[in-house]
Amino acid sequence: MPEVTMPAHKSGDFFVDYEEKVFPDVKADPGEKALVTFHTVAFEGSIGLVNLLQATRLIRKGFETSVLLYGPGVTLGVQRGFPKLGDEAFPGHQNMNNQLMKIMEEGGKVYACRFALQALYGHGEPSLMPGIRPISPLDVLDLVLIHRKENAFILDTWTL
Repeated sequence: MPEVTMPAHKSGDFFVDYEEKVFPDVKADPGEKALVTFHTVAFEGSIGLVNLLQATRLIRKGFETSVLLYGPGVTLGVQRGFPKLGDEAFPGHQNMNNQLMKIMEEGGKVYACRFALQALYGHGEPSLMPGIRPISPLDVLDLVLIHRKENAFILDTWTL
């Protein structure tokens, strides 16, 4: 058997150069917009949380940022908790809600499709987190087209 002679890793060790930034830090020009869409189920993968973090970064880079929750994406914006709403049943349980709240607190707008909310997932508008704007299913495509016409950056989030 080969002998392992390297010391074991320990807390505080670095594995990569986390300080090097290869590309310039892009900031929005005045009036630039961004739209991040979500057609993904909460907790069924990392993409929901990762792109909520990206939406927050877009706000901090100066983009007027909107988030669209449609289809299964509305599950990101419903109030949750256990045993009571707002309680964190396990570490990370409120990650989606906390990030959406941060987005709204920092000036982002969040929209949720009423059709998906009721017809697909059996929730009403009172199930949404405060600050999320419910919209008609006919508004979903128009919101995307409005951003397209305004040359906005659009980040589509999908899981299958």
